[in-house]
This record gives sequence, C-alpha cells and structure tokens, in this order.
Amino acid sequence: MTAGNDQDRKIVLITRRTRLQEMVARYNTVEQARFQAEHLGMDFEDFLLEDRVYRTAIASVEQSLRQHGRVQPLDRGFLPNFLFPPDCTVVVLGQDGLVANTLKYLGEQSVIAINPDPKRFDGVLLPFKPEELPTLLPEIWRGRRTIREITMARARLTDGQELLAVNDFFIGARSHVSARYELQLGERAERQSSSGVIVSTGLGSTGWLRSVLTGATAMSGGKPSKRAQSLRKDGFAWDARQLVFSVREPFPSRWSQAELVFGDIDASTPLRIRSLMPDGGVIFSDGIEADGLDFRSGMEAVIDLADKRGRLLQ
Repeated sequence: MTAGNDQDRKIVLITRRTRLQEMVARYNTVEQARFQAEHLGMDFEDFLLEDRVYRTAIASVEQSLRQHGRVQPLDRGFLPNFLFPPDCTVVVLGQDGLVANTLKYLGEQSVIAINPDPKRFDGVLLPFKPEELPTLLPEIWRGRRTIREITMARARLTDGQELLAVNDFFIGARSHVSARYELQLGERAERQSSSGVIVSTGLGSTGWLRSVLTGATAMSGGKPSKRAQSLRKDGFAWDARQLVFSVREPFPSRWSQAELVFGDIDASTPLRIRSLMPDGGVIFSDGIEADGLDFRSGMEAVIDLADKRGRLLQ
C-alpha cells in the first residue's frame, strides 16, 4: 500500500450486528429482548455491555480512518453482493469469524483486522486494537507492515458452482442421518457411510480438525499416526499449500469401507467426492451452513487449493 492522497483513498469498514442488535431485530424492542433473554436464563447486562463496547470501538475506528480517506461502513450481511474496489483498504472490526468470512470475497486487497473487545475475544486473526490505529495506519500506507498469506480451500461441483473456505469445509448430510458418498484420493477410492468429511486449511487446523482428530484418537485407544499426532498438537502453517481431510465416524459394513479416512490434499492430488445421497447432502464452509451448496446424488465435488489467498496485515 502506498501513501497516496488521503482524499482519494477508499476504506471499507466491515462490522457486524451485536447479540443485542440481533435480539432487538427479532423481538422489536430492547424491553422485549430483555424479557426473552432473562426468561432463558441469560445475563442481559452482558448483552448491553458487549453492545456498548462494540459501538465505542466502531466510533473510535471510524474517527481514526476518516483522517486517512473516505470510509464506507459495510454490514457483514452485504458481503456476498458487495463489489470491493481493487485499490480499496479493507478494515474488519472482529471477531475472527468475520475476518474469515470477509477474506472469501476479496481479491488482492489486504485486511486490517481489529479486535473490538480483547477482554471478550482471543482474536487469533485480530492483531490490532482500535487505539493502535493512529500509529498503525501511517506505517501501513508507507508499506512498513508485513502481510501474512492464508491458504484457502476450494470446492467445485459438476454443475459449475464453487465455494471457498478459509478454515474448513464440511461435506455430509444436513441432518443427523449418515452421509453416503464415494471418496477418491489419487488412486485410492472407496464407498463410505459416515458423519461427514472435514477438509481443513492451515488456519483451520487448530479448530474443527483438531476436535475430530482428538475424538478419533480417543476411540482408537490413543495410538494415532505420527502425522495425526503432529496435526492434533500443532496444526500446520496458515500459508501451507496443502489441506488435510478427516472422515468423522466412518462406519464399515458390507456396503461401505473405512480405510481412506485421513490424508493430505495438495496441488497434484485433489480430493474427489461423489454424493450418493438422494437429498439432504450439503457442502458448507467455515461453519456457515446457510450459505452451503446442495450436494445431491450423482454430483461430484473436487476439493483442492484455491488460487486466491487471504492477505492479513501484521
């Protein structure tokens, strides 16, 4: 990023609704939201505190950004339909999930990720605080900050649809019924029945993948392979040009096998999955099932490395 003219610089500030705003949108008033929250045994004062801290962070960040360019606020709900100018600066005001969701809709733009509430959020993807912006922004414009690249995964269906993942993919059934499919990695292939397949990036390797591997280790008597043991402990690099897949609760039977349940995906070896589910099959990314792709019987998904990478300023 170059210094440029402040008046010409376009900055897009991405925010989200707080839990309080979500509840007010659902129940119409703060009083009704309080009644519903307390009826369910929730601490409504914590909703108010979270909202107050987040609004304060928004005001602080906007004030700092307006000293350096034209700011366009954008709610996360508009991300799928927003066209980001190629030369814009993108600022995300936490949490981690909002950063991950934003990265999927960007091109070469880098992201300044800010933690609005460090006491509440760990912020693995949120290296900065609102009060750091006055010092941070001039350094960014002069190109003095490093950029950390994040490998993404891609799912391509036979009907032309595509989906990106920053953390992980889930391929399986929408309900609690078993998912049925054919899995192929390189020359190996088998028909499976399971609770679904997780495909993880390096960024996501300390999340859902770790949970799956931990459960599998416990059920197998605590004797994982060296590769699985390493992943469960440390994950792998965010920018690694590889993915890892793991099958959840594979069920061996006369119809299904359970040998090809864990492995690496790279540029030369994508993972292919053909759905054998008449209905209810789905592929979704980063825990957002509502934006998933239908994966019905006969469709094939190719899971590989996305050409696009996320770019996070450090």
